[in-house]
Amino acid sequence: MTTSTRKKTVTLLSAITDALSIMLKEDERVLLLGEDIGKNGGVFRATEGLQAAFGEDRVIDTPLSEAGFVGAAIGMAANGLVPVIEIQFLGFIYPAYEQLMTHAVRLRSRTMGHYSAPIVIRAPYGAGVRAPEIHCDSTEAIFTHMPGMKVVCPSNPYDAKGLMIAAIEDPDPVLFLEPMRSYRAVKEDVPEEKYTVEIGKGALLEQGEDVTIITWGAMVPVVRSTVKQLAEDGVTCDVIDLRTLSPIDEDIIAFSVQKTGRTVIVQEAHPSSSVANDILSIINETSFLYQKAPVEKVSGFDTPVPYFSFEDFYLPTPERVREAVLKVMSF
Repeated sequence: MTTSTRKKTVTLLSAITDALSIMLKEDERVLLLGEDIGKNGGVFRATEGLQAAFGEDRVIDTPLSEAGFVGAAIGMAANGLVPVIEIQFLGFIYPAYEQLMTHAVRLRSRTMGHYSAPIVIRAPYGAGVRAPEIHCDSTEAIFTHMPGMKVVCPSNPYDAKGLMIAAIEDPDPVLFLEPMRSYRAVKEDVPEEKYTVEIGKGALLEQGEDVTIITWGAMVPVVRSTVKQLAEDGVTCDVIDLRTLSPIDEDIIAFSVQKTGRTVIVQEAHPSSSVANDILSIINETSFLYQKAPVEKVSGFDTPVPYFSFEDFYLPTPERVREAVLKVMSF
């Protein structure tokens, strides 16, 4: 953590841009790759101005080929560079799945530690922004199932900057999920200087005695607004922002659920084969005898993310979270 008092008020998106600029300036091995990230600054303008500042050799506009430029980045990383890749939307990453699963996450073990793949894959994700098909996927569990891949997901500007810098400095592949709903939704005072947020550590955002609510990304503000309503009903909650989905912070989960004995997990991803199910396993393995009620999940559904008019029915809402909390309280 930094000790500097110099701060500026930024959005989550601006915090990511700031982190990229700091690392490009500090480490000549760092370079950015992606479609339209140079001249246009990326589809969300996360890299706006960086090509002008650091040149076309450091901020590289790539062809429309996720498999191609992710594969190229793995080769760059094996030869001493630190590529940061922008996938325009998480749903566009699937053509690069083979490169990630077959090569990026196995390079260290395949070469018995002689080589690694220090790459960061930035991917905006999630629904609620009225985007077209394939633009709103929340399929993070596909990547938490890749041994060797770290998966992080900030919910606020401070964590976004610190986790991005930590991801770039990590010696292995990191998938950096960026919740589109949160890009410009909130501003926060963030240190101007370099700092890191540790990968693999969750954050306790709210403290209570009755229920533990575990969430991440764009669902954090949904949960926090629900907790305010629940307080009026006399129900107090621990709120855990996981921040890292792989590896999951088992200690923060166990400590909280052993205290409250009741748990609600909130995610916008599909409920089957999901990160929520991994959290359920952690609770069963570490804290089963402390539970006063079955764990409740609030999630999307086992369907593709629907088009605009049904999107709000797909996503978890404060009302659905409140119902789940009251259900575990009344068990």
